[in-house]
Amino acid sequence: MRSDVKHFKCEIAGGIATVSLDRPERKNPLTFESYAELRDWFRDLSYADDVNAVVFTSNGGNFSSGGDVHDIIGPLTKMTMKELLAFTRMTGDLVKAIVNCGKPVIAAIDGVCVGAGAIIAMASDLRIATPEAKTAFLFTRVGLAGCDMGACAILPRIIGQGRAAELLYTGRAMTADEGHAWGFHNKVVPAADLTAEAQKMAERIAAGPNFGNMMTKTMLVQEWSMSIEQAIEAEAQAQAICMQTADFERAFNAFVAKEKPVFEGN
Repeated sequence: MRSDVKHFKCEIAGGIATVSLDRPERKNPLTFESYAELRDWFRDLSYADDVNAVVFTSNGGNFSSGGDVHDIIGPLTKMTMKELLAFTRMTGDLVKAIVNCGKPVIAAIDGVCVGAGAIIAMASDLRIATPEAKTAFLFTRVGLAGCDMGACAILPRIIGQGRAAELLYTGRAMTADEGHAWGFHNKVVPAADLTAEAQKMAERIAAGPNFGNMMTKTMLVQEWSMSIEQAIEAEAQAQAICMQTADFERAFNAFVAKEKPVFEGN
């Protein structure tokens, strides 16, 4: 998997990709270029065998301040409807790419996490935050609707309809404590421990059956639109496929030998 990216930071080691936006002096805003490159990178990730988990982390004490006011917001006010729709579809494609990349994604959130930055955190599978993390879906505060990049579909599934409605209507910041109590954050840790905690979680996931993890993420997404009956059948098929993997046999052999299984992802 490529780590030689231009518009964000990326390091790959031990099957874990660590990515972050790289404009800490501006609290890591997104630009047209970083949006597009992140979208393409996550799309390619579904075909990468050398990455088993992703940590999308903060940089310089902040996660992301969302779309850059000067590089994105300003130009948007001068675009035609066709150009605007191309942009909003492109930003939505980033969420689709994260959701469909086949790898568990952990967001490590410190400081400012707003706008499109909050959406990236929302689209991740797991979220670890610091007490200083403040997450805001502030689209209504700039005169737009709260329904941006899938927020009205995904956020209520994480924190509930009423809480999501409050955040999307008001644009106010959700504190770290609220995020933890509401189920948005899996864990809140001191800022000094954020990187280590996210890495530890990524290592634990990456040490598991990676084909099984891919199937789990696939089912979590696909079952949103299924009935219970359809979901049960889909899971039966998915599990039968996983039972054909060598990792399933490795787990059985390790259990018989009273050893810890070592998964290889096939």
